[in-house]
Amino acid sequence: MRKGILQTLKIIAFLAVGIVLLWFAFSNVDFTRLAADLKEADYSWLLLSVLFGLFAFVSRARRWVLLINPLGFNPSLRNSFYALMTGYLANLALPRIGEITRCVALGKKEKIPVDQLFGTVVVERTIDFLSLLLIMIILIFTSGDQISLFLKESILVPLQQKALLIFGSTWIILVTLFSLLIIILVLVIQYKKNLRKIRFFSKMFDLTRGIINGLKTITNLKRKWEFIFHTIFIWINYALMTWVVVFSIESTSHLTFGDSIFLLVIGGLAMSAPVQSGLGAFHYIISRGLLFVKGIPIEDGLVYALLTHESQLIFVAIVGTISFFIIFRKHHKEEIS
Repeated sequence: MRKGILQTLKIIAFLAVGIVLLWFAFSNVDFTRLAADLKEADYSWLLLSVLFGLFAFVSRARRWVLLINPLGFNPSLRNSFYALMTGYLANLALPRIGEITRCVALGKKEKIPVDQLFGTVVVERTIDFLSLLLIMIILIFTSGDQISLFLKESILVPLQQKALLIFGSTWIILVTLFSLLIIILVLVIQYKKNLRKIRFFSKMFDLTRGIINGLKTITNLKRKWEFIFHTIFIWINYALMTWVVVFSIESTSHLTFGDSIFLLVIGGLAMSAPVQSGLGAFHYIISRGLLFVKGIPIEDGLVYALLTHESQLIFVAIVGTISFFIIFRKHHKEEIS
């Protein structure tokens, strides 16, 4: 019961942060104009955006299968997709819980150790982060001055300032982190046997071993080129998913595919915020980015953000719910039989 209360409080806390971010995003906005723009938008483009999103999700499920294969398991693409979408559905309630949820869902269905599956998800998330970082760096050095300036002033500089505010200087940060790491490592090695007697630490050691096994899969991939193809294919579909929505409203219809890369980067960073599905953070950074870089009014930027974010959110909610009932209902029936 206590665990349930804590989970509820977490959901409420993250939702509250999202609502505050929404308030910031929509403050000083002409809601009459916003409503009129939403009414006049061409919603047929959203269907195409959702289709590109579906392609990305199926490709992501296949890439996950490729990561799991070196562990000695071969889950079906169908079950992997259902588990993936179930995880995305869980993220609507609590950020980052989806990674655990999809591992549990596929683990029970395909009889695969959850800790090893979690290791593959760690690999997947690391690759996604590095891909997004690479795209952002390329964008900074190859795009116009306005885009570079926005990324630096809105993302890189604030992060650096916050770090300096807490620690004072960069070298203090590095020394502090390195020292903590050494101390923790020494204590764990010295007291490992005693710590294993405690259930929490025993689970943590098992989880760590599973993650390490999962990380090893990247070096044992038999279909490396297919893995690389799916990684590129996923990001292309994310970019297309982002781009086609610009044609929904007149004020953004002139934006190019190259502009969608910029929106993809800042939108991806916003989606990593500790709120349900980037709630508020996505709307804020997209609308301000369009204003700063392209001079598009806040109201029009918010219309674009609403159409992009909410269409994908509704899609995930519908497909995720269907996937949840399919994968867990089938598993329940198999347990009974």
